[in-house]
Amino acid sequence: MARRPVACVAALVLFLEAFGTAFVNLVLGKVADNQNMSMAGMDPGAMAKGAWGAGIVFGLYLLLCAYFLGRTGLTDRGPGRFGRILLITCAVVHGVLGALTVGLVGWPAFAFMMVVLALIVWTLVAYDRDRPRPTTSDAPPNEGTQSGGGNGAPAAA
Repeated sequence: MARRPVACVAALVLFLEAFGTAFVNLVLGKVADNQNMSMAGMDPGAMAKGAWGAGIVFGLYLLLCAYFLGRTGLTDRGPGRFGRILLITCAVVHGVLGALTVGLVGWPAFAFMMVVLALIVWTLVAYDRDRPRPTTSDAPPNEGTQSGGGNGAPAAA
């Protein structure tokens, strides 16, 4: 199946997106700082630092998601609970940002966001089949029967 290559490609795309997002935010912060731009009377330095901080935090978030996808692709084992939650939030973020980019940036950006969303969801769905499911044989025995009696009667001590 193609789940390992999809996970590796998704990791590579998120890795590149992390640096692209951080770079764009750093440039926006520098522009806001150089032109003394403010919004609603906010300090321009605060605007620049906020853009830089957001770029660093979001870049690290995407790098962490890329790590879990890369580990999934290399080991061919699904991510654990924390990794799945992180990747689900990443998929939701890409879906919301994809919806916003249609009007703000255009259809090519929307298509990119949807491709990334599809790669993440495909990986999550492909590795979901490996997760153990509880079966009826895993259920605890009834309290009325104990081992050793043979006929359901309590065992002699």
